[in-house]
Amino acid sequence: MKKLLQGRVAIVTGAGSGLGRAHALELARQGARVVVNDVAGSHDGSPAHAVVEEIRRHGGEALAAGGDVRDYEAMQALIGRAIARWERLDILVNNAGILRDKSFSKMSLEDFRDVMDVHLMGSVHCIKAAWETMRAQRYGRIVLTTSSSGLYGNFGQANYSAAKMALVGLMQTLALEGEKYGIRVNCLAPTAATGMTEGVLAPEAMARLAPAAVSPALVSLVGEEAPNRCILLAGGGSVEAANITMTRGIFIGESDDAAHQIHARMAEVRDRDGEVVPSTGFEQCQFELAKAGFEMALPGAA
Repeated sequence: MKKLLQGRVAIVTGAGSGLGRAHALELARQGARVVVNDVAGSHDGSPAHAVVEEIRRHGGEALAAGGDVRDYEAMQALIGRAIARWERLDILVNNAGILRDKSFSKMSLEDFRDVMDVHLMGSVHCIKAAWETMRAQRYGRIVLTTSSSGLYGNFGQANYSAAKMALVGLMQTLALEGEKYGIRVNCLAPTAATGMTEGVLAPEAMARLAPAAVSPALVSLVGEEAPNRCILLAGGGSVEAANITMTRGIFIGESDDAAHQIHARMAEVRDRDGEVVPSTGFEQCQFELAKAGFEMALPGAA
């Protein structure tokens, strides 16, 4: 079969094990040259080095690179290594992550910040370091790793959920800003048996959720014909899509009893029949003004 990423250059963060390792192997299998990043470093015997050796044994090209995603200068150096080696960067997969699970009442602010720093700011650091290169070459594919915990919530994961939903918001705006430069930005919400999910998922579930079963969905988000602003969910061989929607709602005007009307008609407000997926945040304003009888054009992009 045709290799879907032949000649492309990719970086995968947190790729020494688990999902990152599976992503790096699949990207290489599809013809990409892969920079395998891991916080543990790139020395002989490191997890990243082992993944690189595995890729090379199968005829692929790869480079191990250490670096903590929380360190912006380290991420600039990471991007620089890819460009120095292969003169471009086509694909950035933000995969690095940690868990600090506890109920919110027992969670320290330090644990909250640590998770936000790795997942959210770590992704921001990587993307910021790569953004101008992708803009200049007018091509880029960026994937942010979100989670069903962010999309739908999960007990004991307030920090993780907040970080993962923040990445969806980051995707929405970067996809708009990057589109005219050929940069497409998407999210992947994986379900996989990894070190991060050990003890969270039942053993029988873990046995059915190989990380490698997620990576084909990743490939679909980084190829030539990749979508833009797509949230894919993948696990155990299944693939779904999620959307942030808006209901048709109701119009009540600015009457004195507005609060009472909303309270009484909440079922109508939440009725999902005919819900829409806005193309920009501004469409909420446009939609609400239209119901009030006022038409307003969308503003031009800066």
